[in-house]
Amino acid sequence: MYNDKLPPHDIAAEEAVIGSLLIDGAAIYEIATLLEKDDFYHEPHQYLYAACVSLYARSESINQITVAQELDRLGKLEQCGGVAYMSHLISVVPTPLDIQDYAQIVYRLSISRHLISAGQQITNIGFMADAEPRSSISKAEDILLKLAQTRGTRDFLHVRQVLDLYFEPKPVGEDGEVVQIQKVMSGFNALDNITGGFGRSDLIIVAGRPGMGKTSFALNIARNACVEQNACVAIFSLEMSGEELVTRLISTEASVLSTHVRLGMHSEMDERKILSAIGTLSETKIYIDDSPKLRMSEIRSKARRLLYEQKVNLIIIDHLGLIDADGYMNNRVQEIGYITRNLKALARDLQVPVIAVSQLSRAAEVRQDRSPQLSDLRDSGTIEQDADMVIFIYRQDYYYPTREKWEIEHPDKEYPEGIANISVAKHRNGPTGEVSIHFTPKYYRFENIAAQEESLL
Repeated sequence: MYNDKLPPHDIAAEEAVIGSLLIDGAAIYEIATLLEKDDFYHEPHQYLYAACVSLYARSESINQITVAQELDRLGKLEQCGGVAYMSHLISVVPTPLDIQDYAQIVYRLSISRHLISAGQQITNIGFMADAEPRSSISKAEDILLKLAQTRGTRDFLHVRQVLDLYFEPKPVGEDGEVVQIQKVMSGFNALDNITGGFGRSDLIIVAGRPGMGKTSFALNIARNACVEQNACVAIFSLEMSGEELVTRLISTEASVLSTHVRLGMHSEMDERKILSAIGTLSETKIYIDDSPKLRMSEIRSKARRLLYEQKVNLIIIDHLGLIDADGYMNNRVQEIGYITRNLKALARDLQVPVIAVSQLSRAAEVRQDRSPQLSDLRDSGTIEQDADMVIFIYRQDYYYPTREKWEIEHPDKEYPEGIANISVAKHRNGPTGEVSIHFTPKYYRFENIAAQEESLL
């Protein structure tokens, strides 16, 4: 029934916008960031507005004469109705002072037309009957997401408007608790002392060589955020199944070996610990997607949906190297660049921190000092470029499993058993630095070091 209808448009509003520019060319400053050529429905108005934008880009005056010359140069003057039509446009403008109001009408109706077009594309996806329903839904959501990103530009704000946000009352839930979390804390006080917590829209890369405990570290952050801040955390686990992640969480929370948890080989005391851990974890808002292969577009769609349904506060992806770049790139370096740019865009779009676990190259293994460096980030320098924060995990006792081996090479240093060095190697919004926290591999648990805690008091 919609096929007989013309797409939404308002010729009078379009005429008023163009006419206002012909009267007062400087008014383009007020609408240049809002309107694009294709926002106009009437084709002559598209050419007229494009001519005004071209003159504006060349810092030339915008008036009836200059626009006519620009259109004549492009061979579009007669197609736009000539000088006579421009005179008509000037005559029908109520007042050029209201150009922003006219532009808002044109913009709103343009969005309506884009939505109709998106709906038609989604309808075509439905008729294609993809064998995988999730893929079809993801494509449909991606169409709307691209529309939102394309038309979601912002203009300048006075600093006072931004500062006012700090004094706005935070939204409160039914139980009286503040719903929005401004900073997600890791739960490791020495680290939070450096980072100040993970800010909304931050992309955080947690990197290390295999065996350093990257996944465990990310899970510990998820647990701490949920238990201590009542945060909602989404975990995309491309490497491990949901059952494996939950087993690790229980092992960490209960201080019981994961094999005992998985196989039921535990004492009566351990069983009480496990039941207590399950009780604690079941009250947390942790959501796990363990799809073994996910495209970047699917991650965007799923994260956006969870945000609407559960008000997610933190997204964790394990790990970055397993994400599919939607098949747009020819090599892995380009793919990683595409993925990190989109993860940063996702963090900004949803206004939640995104933690992505990443592998390091073997370069660290051949150095005498195996401490990670930014140049060790695997596959692409764009990881460092796009990240707001890069955190390295390095454990010396991984390379020196026995005290004897350590003392042979480091006779004057204490054996670093169970010590994980957490290095903030890049911090776009604050200082860098290194801290130490305790790691118990058999329980996959990272903990604050008591002596270090006292020094922070």
